[in-house]
Amino acid sequence: MNLVQSDDYRETYANSVQVRVSVWDFQLVFGLASSDSPEQVTIRNHQAIFLSPQQAKALWNVLGQNLAQYEQAFGQLNLEPQGPSFQQGPVN
Repeated sequence: MNLVQSDDYRETYANSVQVRVSVWDFQLVFGLASSDSPEQVTIRNHQAIFLSPQQAKALWNVLGQNLAQYEQAFGQLNLEPQGPSFQQGPVN
């Protein structure tokens, strides 16, 4: 296998992923979520990726294996914040 990056290859950070499903495909919509106040969250979507159901399942398997290895090395991941609450206000 030879992996080559195309001329339009780019890397982007996302802390929001929406999953949309149809009979024919899965759509992953990646975005950046930010909040100016606890009541208001804004998500700016910047990329959508379409996958066949077979590729979506293959991705699910690969992510599951990698998450299991990550947790074995670094400890269990929690989806909700634990411990002290986050600081309010702007962060520099």
